Amino acid sequence: MIKRNYSTIIVGALALVLLFVPEAKAMMQQGLMKIGLFQPKLEKIDSLNNQPKTVAEANYKFDMVDADGKAVSLDDLKGKVVFMNFWATWCPPCIAEMPTIQVLYDKFKDDKDVVILTVEVEGKREKVAKFMARKKLSLPVVYPNSDIPKDFFNGSLPTTVILDKEGNIAHTTVGMADYSGKDVEDFINELKINK
Repeated sequence: MIKRNYSTIIVGALALVLLFVPEAKAMMQQGLMKIGLFQPKLEKIDSLNNQPKTVAEANYKFDMVDADGKAVSLDDLKGKVVFMNFWATWCPPCIAEMPTIQVLYDKFKDDKDVVILTVEVEGKREKVAKFMARKKLSLPVVYPNSDIPKDFFNGSLPTTVILDKEGNIAHTTVGMADYSGKDVEDFINELKINK
């Protein structure tokens, strides 16, 4: 009887930790990503005829500012493939996928045709700086300096958008995903060479 009570207490305590501690939930989600769950679906499908969709064409306006106060605009990034991840420090799925985005960033950080940005949506710069240092992440962080286009971000965290060289949406993932795989690298490289 006593053993059953201890096991109930332990299971209850673990459930509470997972429920209320974002870092613990993120660790569990990272484990699930490592076994192959949460892979981004890199091809949009037209539901009417089950064929790949063309990119969503639009002339998006979005201004951001980096941690040093330098302005970054989508207009300035035309001609490059842009990977943007919308996140917040309190979001467990965001925390879980950050190491995979770091892997992707490390692959492309010296590529002048690719820009990888993490867009922290709450603007808590000091908290973000501490978070990035604690997690040993070197990802470029920017903050919205204008309204975020609804096609990019509808409030669900995390959300990732990949833009082609013309600034059109080539891919969107709402929710956590593993961006460290070769399939994501190949998708970005294909966007680099396609018109």
